[in-house]
Amino acid sequence: MANRKSQEYPVIWLQTATCTGCSVSVLNTVSPNIKTVLVDEVIPSKHVNLVFQATVMAGAGELVIHAMEDTWHKKKGGYVLVVEGAIPTLGKGQYGSIGEDKDGKPIAIASRVEAMGRDALAVIALGTCASFGGIPAAQPNPTKCVSVAQLFKSKNVATPLINLPGCPPHPDWFVSTVASVLIGGLPKASDLDELLRPKAFYGHLIHENCPRRAYYDEQKFAKKLSDPGCLYELGCKGPVTHADCATRMWNHGTNWCVASGGMCIGCASEGFPDWVSPLYQKTADVKLPNIAQKVV
Repeated sequence: MANRKSQEYPVIWLQTATCTGCSVSVLNTVSPNIKTVLVDEVIPSKHVNLVFQATVMAGAGELVIHAMEDTWHKKKGGYVLVVEGAIPTLGKGQYGSIGEDKDGKPIAIASRVEAMGRDALAVIALGTCASFGGIPAAQPNPTKCVSVAQLFKSKNVATPLINLPGCPPHPDWFVSTVASVLIGGLPKASDLDELLRPKAFYGHLIHENCPRRAYYDEQKFAKKLSDPGCLYELGCKGPVTHADCATRMWNHGTNWCVASGGMCIGCASEGFPDWVSPLYQKTADVKLPNIAQKVV
């Protein structure tokens, strides 16, 4: 029998204005584990090849920059670009750079993301900072950070983009997205919402599946975090946040924010952190299904 040839998908993972929490979260994926994702064939005859990821790679310096650029130039239209973190647009690399040009000058993060994003098969914006700007883009935003989508729009980059917000994102959201691309190719427009998030993970409000939902329907609100009752009046952002945390849970299905006695802070929301702040104050009533509507 002839040897079965495996199709390889090179991945370039750029870390920009980030705390590296998205990497830490994804590296803790359990089923499949990160070794399986990065080394084995997650899908028969198809596997990913993580060419560049500054946190986990053994190499450093000019050698790894060359490997990244070699993949970029030789695999145009055939590699996946993962961007973790917001994109500083002020200055010429003073607020973040990746490698140097032939004259030894730093290459700005924004320049790298634009150029490599333009030539990629697809781009995954991993985490709220990459998807929406997040904490680096919060006011007063001194480095003029933007999301990947904002950068692409300003530079007329038309490469397919998938947003996976969360601070950090759940590892399943990333691994399942990669697996779905390997199985069925790029997602159809109907698979993503208006913010380019996969509906499979962000199709419902956290409020819809919250275990404290019955308290909300009965208008029983907690007065402090240790009380039974809905946490909406204490500042829970579940009614305005789209994610499946309540059903998927974290740490291999062990727990999640509300079940552990806290509340949803809206970290996967488009406006995190500015729009959902102050975190421990009730969000103004908005016109969403079953929100601020007393059940008769």
